[in-house]
Amino acid sequence: MPTNEPQTKAQRREAARAEALALREAQAKRDKRNRLITIGALVAGVVVLVGVFLAVWIPAMNDRNKTIDAVAAGNLSEVANPSTAREDGGIPMGADGAAGTESEGAVEVGVYLDYMCPICGQFEETNGETLDQLRESGDVTVVLHPVSILDRVAQSQQFSTRAASAAAWVADQAPESLNAFNTAMFDNQPAEGSGTLTDAQIADIAEQAGVPADVAAGIEDGTAVETYGDWVATATSLVTQDEALANPQSGGFGTPTITIDGVRWDGNWGDPNALPQAVADAQG
Repeated sequence: MPTNEPQTKAQRREAARAEALALREAQAKRDKRNRLITIGALVAGVVVLVGVFLAVWIPAMNDRNKTIDAVAAGNLSEVANPSTAREDGGIPMGADGAAGTESEGAVEVGVYLDYMCPICGQFEETNGETLDQLRESGDVTVVLHPVSILDRVAQSQQFSTRAASAAAWVADQAPESLNAFNTAMFDNQPAEGSGTLTDAQIADIAEQAGVPADVAAGIEDGTAVETYGDWVATATSLVTQDEALANPQSGGFGTPTITIDGVRWDGNWGDPNALPQAVADAQG
């Protein structure tokens, strides 16, 4: 039969130890279970985050690689184009000087230019007003091809790309101001190899040329180059690979390059009468 004899001091101490040990073991099991739950949750969270990252990153990288391939191949159909640009990267301007317009039956004069190119500046100084007069009379449609082959000489400031992107931005967002903007950019052209214009300065030139302030703001904040930088690079790749545009003496593409009705013209544009005569000859 059970007895109700009181426990000795040693027995009570031993019972307390056993109870404490049991409590520690139970707490250890709970801690281990909680750690496993926490680790499992963290692993699951990491898996989810990795999945989300890969879901975003892989398509983005695929898109970027696709763009890089398009730029290298000169494939303008794979990048964002100004709405007023043609498939060959040219931006036509008809009698009113607005981008995306053409004069019916007019001779097309293509001008391939880099806003950093000093010789392009000389071409503009010699022939700019004459081309404006021929365009305004409906005799020619001027087709601008802004390219970027001189970023390397602009103290790593990517001026050619930024300036050409700004022209594309104006052509898309304020097409009626493109001709004035093109003229103003050459009026303010920095010297080759010198410090270049900032985006804020290009935006100020745009406003002075009649571009609305909200459109010019897109040049200053970098939206223009972010939107059309790939287009500029792709158009540049396209023309530099076009053997029909190559200089017959050097075998490579350079600026300015002038075409008349799509054919490279190697006349002496330094003579202010040469280009008008070439246009007259093309008219028959």
